[in-house]
Amino acid sequence: MRTDPSPGTLPAREHLPADTAGTPVLDVVIPVYNEEKDLQPCVRRLHDHLTRTFPYSFRITIADNASTDTTPLVAQRLEAHIPEVRNFRLEQKGRGRALRTVWSASDAPILAYMDVDLSTDLNALLPLVAPLISGHSDLAIGSRLARSSRVVRGPKREFISRAYNLILRGSLQARFSDAQCGFKAIRRDVAQILLPLVEDTGWFFDTEMLVLAERAGLRIHEVPVDWVDDPNSTVHIVKTATDDLKGVWRVGRALATGSLSLDRLTRPFGDDPRDRDIMDVPKGLARQLVGFCVVGGLSTLFYLLLYTVFRQFGGSQVANALALLVSAVANTAANRRLTFGVRGPGGAVKHQAQGLVVFGIGLALTSGSLFALNTATSSPAHSTELAVLIAANLAATVLRFLLFRVWVFSDRREGDEPTNGVTAAPGASAPAPRASAPGASFPPASAPTYPTGAPQGGASQAGIPQAGGPSVPPPQRHIVHPHDHDTTTQFRAGEAADGTWRDATMQMLPVRRPHDTDPGDAR
Repeated sequence: MRTDPSPGTLPAREHLPADTAGTPVLDVVIPVYNEEKDLQPCVRRLHDHLTRTFPYSFRITIADNASTDTTPLVAQRLEAHIPEVRNFRLEQKGRGRALRTVWSASDAPILAYMDVDLSTDLNALLPLVAPLISGHSDLAIGSRLARSSRVVRGPKREFISRAYNLILRGSLQARFSDAQCGFKAIRRDVAQILLPLVEDTGWFFDTEMLVLAERAGLRIHEVPVDWVDDPNSTVHIVKTATDDLKGVWRVGRALATGSLSLDRLTRPFGDDPRDRDIMDVPKGLARQLVGFCVVGGLSTLFYLLLYTVFRQFGGSQVANALALLVSAVANTAANRRLTFGVRGPGGAVKHQAQGLVVFGIGLALTSGSLFALNTATSSPAHSTELAVLIAANLAATVLRFLLFRVWVFSDRREGDEPTNGVTAAPGASAPAPRASAPGASFPPASAPTYPTGAPQGGASQAGIPQAGGPSVPPPQRHIVHPHDHDTTTQFRAGEAADGTWRDATMQMLPVRRPHDTDPGDAR
């Protein structure tokens, strides 16, 4: 897996600015390989649909994956006759390679792609990209497995698709429902940070991108689609399934070993309501309790199994000590990763050493319980020993959780909700308190800055008026921007050049009148 030292900071979600300076809002990529028959009707049908129903400017990009037939000529003719069509030629095959190359070079703020067979009904395109334009979501996917989706396909592909998504849920803990539907979109600012981490260049590209996005705390919007299987599809199901399983193994191993630690992806402040300071609500406590209980239950079963095995070869004290030692190491590792969200090898030895101290306390409790039992009864039954050990382990479990939270993993308490392992940028300041005065209006604290062209320091930082009181300066958070060295005045969305604050939500003006239906769509 790629191990870039610093992938970057995930951008804050915002409504796209109204002034795009002639840049198309949407860039739809169609990856093709030897599609000389289907390419022209696909592009013309898509262009007609977007022209009549899409309210923003758009572009259609044909990504030719080293086709050997007349596909390049068809793409060139379409580019020459339709102003919104662009042709991009790659000399290597691979759908993932084509998407990454075109998306990385595109200037459109919303990037999408769809298969050339147009199996997905185009009426789902606007619902797909609308949450990205508004800033609600970071990625969007069409789902054939949603309850309200209407899908027509054979039982073989239906079984393979559902089995594959079950594998993703079981192995990579994926929560999205459909990884391989050829109907997806992503914000360009998110793609610039996320795509360098995606290694696959083929069909597994979609899955890897979605898994990494989900682990990085990005919001994935799912759209139910109407989908009709293309009986002339050239996809090799067996080879694709084999490559996908290899990709699942590679990504799962990288995430488990920490070689692809998404802690290196930092998210902006103010973009997650869980960052807010709320009185009397400990951060992450409910999630940690659930995770700890699940790990503790499994650890207890593992401990009892080990004790039963070791008891066959030695006394109760030796069997208890060995079983507790092995299960304690596994328990610390599981809680470190699953309960407290610590990923990567950093600090693992220290945490295991502290876990052994906690193990010693648990050993004292359980050994003391066994000693008391043996003192009271010379030959206790095996079932009695197990009952005493279960009670002692319950007490040790409560103590273990408290010690894990306040001592072993205390460094995670400040931000123990890292959005699936994503932590704040090093050196970033803590969230600023929010004003409680009625009528006070604060812009998003994580809004990106935009150059005004005025000299540095030219804009005044006027305070925010509160009802019945003096002006209060806006909350400040330290965010590192790639152009902080430019000699231009920086201000956040909603702040005018004179220092006053206005509504930070920016509206996009449609360039075409939208229609609710697509009468030209044969389906």
